[in-house]
Amino acid sequence: MSRPSRRTEPGPAEPFDPDCRRCPRLAAHLAGVRADYPDYHARPVPSFGPVRAHLLVVGLAPGMHGANASGRPFTGDYAGILLYRTLHAFGYASAPESRGRDDGLRLHDCRISNAVRCLPPHNKPATAEIRSCNAYLRHDLAHTPAGGVVLALGRIAHVAVLQALDEPASRHAFGHGAVHRLGARHLVDSYHCSRYNTQTRRLTGDMFTAVFRQIRELLRRSR
Repeated sequence: MSRPSRRTEPGPAEPFDPDCRRCPRLAAHLAGVRADYPDYHARPVPSFGPVRAHLLVVGLAPGMHGANASGRPFTGDYAGILLYRTLHAFGYASAPESRGRDDGLRLHDCRISNAVRCLPPHNKPATAEIRSCNAYLRHDLAHTPAGGVVLALGRIAHVAVLQALDEPASRHAFGHGAVHRLGARHLVDSYHCSRYNTQTRRLTGDMFTAVFRQIRELLRRSR
């Protein structure tokens, strides 16, 4: 599949704090992880990709042996396999595999973010932690151009996007493949590409490809 023809500009820097300690539970958890895994990133993980990209992918949070280890979203764990393979197939990534921050992979007109920037215990962030981290997601959404698409991977990402846009969740129910019009942009839902979802076939490669075809058509219409 061809690379997206849209061009993106660098845009303003993200107001990101790599030493953020807004959430005491997460900060304490990461301190313990750094002690056990001194070679891991084990800090807040910034978004990846150009700021003004027309496609913004929002996940849940860094995975223990993925983004938490590598410092790049969906990099180094099972959840990134299907995501980057699909991004590459649709022209959004320069390679089908994300191995580490020094692998040279680049995103084209796509940015990857998370509802929560720090690894939560048992991969379950608290509601207050999602709210506290929402400012970073709000920045990404504010710089997603009109006509852009936000892809929420899972219900928590879906709710976090709505919170960042001050949209009532009651008007936008999460559902795999659901499309929501949010002002000048669209929100598209997908089940998360986690190991559990893909191995149980709750989410298949064909299902994920269908979601990206929806995204491609939405972006085509907005040109």
